[in-house]
Amino acid sequence: MKSSFYLLILIALLSSCQTSKKVFSEKRDYSFLTDSLNIEPQLEKYKLPGFSLVVFENYKIVYSSQVGVKSMDSKEKLDENTAFSTASIAKPITALLCHILEEKGLINLNDPIDKYLKRWHLPKSKFTENNSPTWKQFLNHTAGTSQGGFEDHYEGETIPTITQSLLGQIPRYDKEIEFLFTPGTSFEYSGGGYVIIQMALEDTLNKPIAELAQEYIFSPLGMKNTTMIQPNEKGFLKNVAFVHDKEGKVIKTGLPITPQVAPSGLWSTPTDLAKLSIEIQNALRNKNNKVISHQVAKEVTKVTALKNAVGGWSYGWQKSFGYSNYDWFSCNGSNTGVGGNVLASMTDGNGMVYLANGEKPNRFPVMNNTRTKILTVMDWNKATHEDIQELPLSLKKQLIGTYDDFLYGQGMETKILEKNNRLYVESPILEHFKGKNEYELLYLKNGTFRIVDYPNLLKFDFSNGKVNAVILTRDSLKTEVKMIKK
Repeated sequence: MKSSFYLLILIALLSSCQTSKKVFSEKRDYSFLTDSLNIEPQLEKYKLPGFSLVVFENYKIVYSSQVGVKSMDSKEKLDENTAFSTASIAKPITALLCHILEEKGLINLNDPIDKYLKRWHLPKSKFTENNSPTWKQFLNHTAGTSQGGFEDHYEGETIPTITQSLLGQIPRYDKEIEFLFTPGTSFEYSGGGYVIIQMALEDTLNKPIAELAQEYIFSPLGMKNTTMIQPNEKGFLKNVAFVHDKEGKVIKTGLPITPQVAPSGLWSTPTDLAKLSIEIQNALRNKNNKVISHQVAKEVTKVTALKNAVGGWSYGWQKSFGYSNYDWFSCNGSNTGVGGNVLASMTDGNGMVYLANGEKPNRFPVMNNTRTKILTVMDWNKATHEDIQELPLSLKKQLIGTYDDFLYGQGMETKILEKNNRLYVESPILEHFKGKNEYELLYLKNGTFRIVDYPNLLKFDFSNGKVNAVILTRDSLKTEVKMIKK
């Protein structure tokens, strides 16, 4: 997943924005978030039609705010039950569904996925001759398949089948999905890999993925405003937000149709996605979970890909951030005219979900400001008990400098610099997601390093008077990254 950074000055203003808010708490008053976030003026500034937000703390939804409209054509206000197209947030839902089905004995995620396919089979490749990829490798993007994302369709257009999608008979692609490396040896974000998962599920269980998700996840969790049914199908939701272009105009019919359901066909609300996140959080602590087992929750959120994996990836969830000393599971969704994010802590039951029905230049500033402000004002700071030691001057001098990005592998500059006799890391990605760019580099007594708000431990390779590489470590996974100084 590539991160994009936007410096935006948009001068056109919306004539009106309507707001509805609810505050949930028995003990603490969270109404301060309304003034702190100040969302309504931002919608006007950035020409964003609508924005929906839920915050949860201590395993409970504590704040909900819906600002703006479902469609600029109707000006009908958003409400808490208004569903958005969530794009890639469908992926962790699909991964969760697969693990639930495995627990019920219906599939085996360690099996090669090809034996579950009927309508189409994996293309022959030198990379898979002796290494047929498993379900799990598709779920954590290490299978090596191409096809990153897909173009939406609208009513009145010819909607391709998923077989046509895999054959490359769709916009964006003109050849069959292919393998780029030996499965399990690297990471490549692949929506096409999730289409293969969708086909395997439907071919094996003889049900659409939308029906399976409804049966095993949405209905049991009371996610009444969530579906994988598409706008051209019977049973689609009535209360939905329309997608908009950067000028704030509804795109075509406003309701994107996504035949590639598993990677990007989910419609949901922040409230429903918060319910799901809290269920996973409860399952992780094995308390108050009703649908997702402790084992499944641990499995879907553990880091299983680190090499070239943008800081870390699990099965569907991104595990790239360490805000406030917490480990987080998150997922960003981004389609034309709509997008949002789920961000939840692995412990203590904190997090947020937001969705917006505008293009990237319209929604990104509002989303980024909301995320960074919530992380600041909610004061979610987990105590650490690390044994820190003083960094020798010789190592300090070797580390200081400007490098190619060694944290996330995104090809941008990352700096190590000294301030007040301490070392700090400056990274555009960390700045983008946390809203500041001063992250202390701590030297631990076991010889490793830690960066505040970054989840992986670092062990630098010093030789010939300079730093040559860094080994990133997360749980039992390690990967070496060359340190290229500029």
